[in-house]
Amino acid sequence: MTNESAQSIVLGDVEIIRIVEWQGPFVPARGLVPDAAAEVWKDNEEWLAPDHWAPDGDSAVVALQSWVLRSGGRTVLVDTGVGDGRERPHSPLFHRRRDGFLGRLERAGIRPEDVDVVVNTHLHADHVGWNTRDADGEWVPTFPHARYLVPAADDFHFGPRNDYGGGRHEEDRLVYEDSVAPVHRAGLVDLWEGTHRIDDHLVLESAPGHTPGSAVLRLASGTDRAVFVGDLLHSPVQILDPAHASCFCLDPRRAAASRRRVLERAADTRELVVPAHFGGAGATEVRRAGTGFALAGWAAYAGE
Repeated sequence: MTNESAQSIVLGDVEIIRIVEWQGPFVPARGLVPDAAAEVWKDNEEWLAPDHWAPDGDSAVVALQSWVLRSGGRTVLVDTGVGDGRERPHSPLFHRRRDGFLGRLERAGIRPEDVDVVVNTHLHADHVGWNTRDADGEWVPTFPHARYLVPAADDFHFGPRNDYGGGRHEEDRLVYEDSVAPVHRAGLVDLWEGTHRIDDHLVLESAPGHTPGSAVLRLASGTDRAVFVGDLLHSPVQILDPAHASCFCLDPRRAAASRRRVLERAADTRELVVPAHFGGAGATEVRRAGTGFALAGWAAYAGE
């Protein structure tokens, strides 16, 4: 798997296109998943390295990526990456990036005006960045014909009034002001809670914990199933033991409960699990294994 690439797979009547912005070592492995002991990484090195763990530096390897679904005659973009030219002083990898994401979309046959629905699984910086683009010094919606589906609880939490509570950091303010508020002002945001059906094949469901409104997107078409889990999973070691939260989870205990619930259903119904940040193939099937889960095979893309 190389950086800056696109891959595709078809499930039932839905085409899935993977757009990778970047992949590489991100942070120390136990910094990303604090409760996963060193032995967990070492004992699973054979399949964790090199796509999910870099043993030499003991770093977790992640991808920055988005997923495009062609479903029911519409184009649905799931999460919009980091964005160009953002002030992200708290995140050096995200700060003032220039990565050509829109060019990668267009090379995959997707123009901004063709996108009908944008799904933000949650409102962290690396999931909303290309919601907007810079137009002569003003942030405007990148996808002018799309409805932006935003979890209401996240909007309440990260918005200026912090209605959900829990406090808001400076980096949260920056993200909301340049990547969420302009879409609100354009009248393109649909807030939702609980569940939200996009079409006959796609349904959003709340899975709180990582953030107050963190969501998953379920796909069901024919006999095929998938679940786009956003940041419920940052690393495959969390599949082995879903109690392990990432360092970015605002409510680790609640995130663990959501993660176990989603993985149980995925194992029982053979859903393809599609996390936001897995490197390598980026998506996997899972099966039950004792009190946790195990990987049952990676996604196979067209031409592979």
